[in-house]
Amino acid sequence: MQLIRQPKYDLSKRPFMVIWETTQACDLTCKHCRAESQKEHHPQALSLAEGKTLIDQVLQFGAPHPLFIMTGGDPFKRADIFELTGYAADHGLPVALSPSGTPLLNAENLGKLRDRGCKAISLSLDGSTAEIHDAFRGVPGSYAWTVNGWKTAQDLGLKIQINTTVTRYNLLDLPEIFALVREIGAMTWSVFFLVPTGRGLVSDEITPDDYEAVMNFLYDASKYIGLKTTEGHHFKRVVLQRAYLEAHGLPVERYMRLNETYAALMRGLHKAAPEAPPPEWRERMRRTPLHVNAGDGFVFVSLLGEVFPSGYLPLSGGNVRQSSLAEIYQDSPLFQSLRRKQSLKGRCGQCEFNPVCGGSRSRAFALSGDALAEEPFCSYQPGSFEFSGEIPELAGENPPIAQISRKKQE
Repeated sequence: MQLIRQPKYDLSKRPFMVIWETTQACDLTCKHCRAESQKEHHPQALSLAEGKTLIDQVLQFGAPHPLFIMTGGDPFKRADIFELTGYAADHGLPVALSPSGTPLLNAENLGKLRDRGCKAISLSLDGSTAEIHDAFRGVPGSYAWTVNGWKTAQDLGLKIQINTTVTRYNLLDLPEIFALVREIGAMTWSVFFLVPTGRGLVSDEITPDDYEAVMNFLYDASKYIGLKTTEGHHFKRVVLQRAYLEAHGLPVERYMRLNETYAALMRGLHKAAPEAPPPEWRERMRRTPLHVNAGDGFVFVSLLGEVFPSGYLPLSGGNVRQSSLAEIYQDSPLFQSLRRKQSLKGRCGQCEFNPVCGGSRSRAFALSGDALAEEPFCSYQPGSFEFSGEIPELAGENPPIAQISRKKQE
């Protein structure tokens, strides 16, 4: 089984995923909000006509079409969101929406989405209880609206992705969130790693060692549910390391740096899932890590039309009001530089896992002002995993880096 999924097309020519920030209007006041949400829709945001033009530009990338996700703020705060959904779906785009946990997340709006061709939604759940989640989201009742909307969407036949942002506020609650995702059911649990931008603060982050603990916990949790990470690119490294160790019967504690946080998370996982994972778990994994990164298979269009490599990386390659999305994605010097992994600096440039990881360019920029700097919340030292040279995924895309790291190790 391929442990790191590779799209069957050239990511320098077309993205795997296009995210459009349809609005920054939202009735929540989340602690980590990238968009620093506002109460009202911005009057200079892309109009209905401009939104349709953007959809046409996404279609121009060709088939198979990129995934098209309309996010916010809260897309339900935009009056024409159903017309935009229908336009995209009618033209063959796989459309998903990312609404907020508010009273707008109701059966009427979710039914309209389904009827206009939306196939999936993503909902944010940042705590297993109302106390934890609502404190994070800044509005009492958000937990109940989210869970009720989740169940309503399921009843309507919509696919569900649950998003959880890891911070110091919910670190040890992750096993309970896992249990809730497993109990109610979701297509994917997408675990976001905080980028200190917008309202997000460095003081909200967990430590690099706890990043490592969480990613190893997620590897174990992925044996029970479909799971992926966002802005946690070194999860791909952990997947390759752990899979190698398991395939050779080697103890994880000996070869991975794991702290007490990992032990606590695993106690919670064993409580939530006391049974052993099924022996065929590898074959039935629904979501293995995808080989995309900021500007490399992923593109974000802001409500004003600015084209960013990621919603968490506020560097613009151009604006769709002046240039086509394809032109910006393919030819922007910013996007081209992010796709050259040999240009990465520090440990990311030296790391043998560079071909499949590359670290969070957003977090690197947020903390250093340089999008090519090393990932500041990765604790891995290049060349320290003694079996890297035996991992097939590291040999294909950029063998010189892997060879350099192995020579250092020797």
